[in-house]
Amino acid sequence: MVIRVTGQDSPARVRCRLEISGLVQGVGFRPYVFREAKKRSLGGWVLNNKQGVVVEVEGSTVGVDDFLAELRSCSLRLAKVEEIRIAKLEPVGEDVFLISESSTGGEGVARIPADVAVCLNCQDEIISTKNRRFQYPFTNCTDCGPRFTIIQGIPYDRRLTTMEQFVMCEKCAAEFHNPQDRRFHAQPNACPQCGPQAELLNSKGEKLPGDWQKNSLDLLKKGDILAIKGLGGFHLACDAKNEQAVERLRQRKRRPMRPFAVMCRDLATVKRYCSVSQSELAFLCSPEAPIVILRRWPECVLPRSLAPGLGTLGVCLPYTPLHFLLFDDYLEMLVMTSGNENGLPLAKDSEEALLQLEGIAD
Repeated sequence: MVIRVTGQDSPARVRCRLEISGLVQGVGFRPYVFREAKKRSLGGWVLNNKQGVVVEVEGSTVGVDDFLAELRSCSLRLAKVEEIRIAKLEPVGEDVFLISESSTGGEGVARIPADVAVCLNCQDEIISTKNRRFQYPFTNCTDCGPRFTIIQGIPYDRRLTTMEQFVMCEKCAAEFHNPQDRRFHAQPNACPQCGPQAELLNSKGEKLPGDWQKNSLDLLKKGDILAIKGLGGFHLACDAKNEQAVERLRQRKRRPMRPFAVMCRDLATVKRYCSVSQSELAFLCSPEAPIVILRRWPECVLPRSLAPGLGTLGVCLPYTPLHFLLFDDYLEMLVMTSGNENGLPLAKDSEEALLQLEGIAD
């Protein structure tokens, strides 16, 4: 990390302008700056711009120095501060700290993070019958959820994302504006009352009646192949323990030998079928939620057609709330392979999927 300081030293009360670059948008950085400034009774403001984040902060020398030390080490889970340019300014007596409207001026492009796997707090909410987000497939907070795939412009604000069309309800708006809430300035914030909804469609694009989750689970248990829209595009899914379903997916995709990746319900399921080292475990549970190649146990009874001729399996854990809702006590492992016809790009929206995946997905 590079730190540059310009200007003259000031006495007991100081004011600084900070221009911060790196991975500092879409990671809860402005709320983090707000909280750290409030802790130290500092005044000023923070905003996003096309280069990253700009802060003006004012207060006691000790308070500002401590604030700068925190930003340099940056304890925020998802952020990566690469450079802080600091200019000393004349104090103006500001003692209130605000999150200001983002600026669209200037040159350059801020780095936007990739989508982030659902965090433990959001997982707890979607399985709690007493929570208002119980079984809501688009639950997210500042620490998790979509970023890159919903962005339509810079800086990263809701009005420049695909979430702009969803007006937050009173409860979601209260979370969004509460500095003590973990959804403070979480741009994709939503709930069942005000956010996007999940639907189950047939191969003609017609909405099927009934509960989408129950019907999806029933179809997967029956051996059907579903096209599931995730972050960034579609996956083709089927019950990974149903050999007939796996073979049918291979035939329809014209993919006779290449291994399929699987998504496991939880870590206990992964460990039941594969050997997992500590480093592999760390990757599986990381915010990126990658597919990790694991060694299958010799006595593993999974269909060999998942990865023909191999003693390994590409495994990931559910990384969106919707994925968590596709498992139950019976369904513990799903094939999750790219939603495309052989040789074509990934289908990224529903219209493409209905055309491209006709004859592959049931």
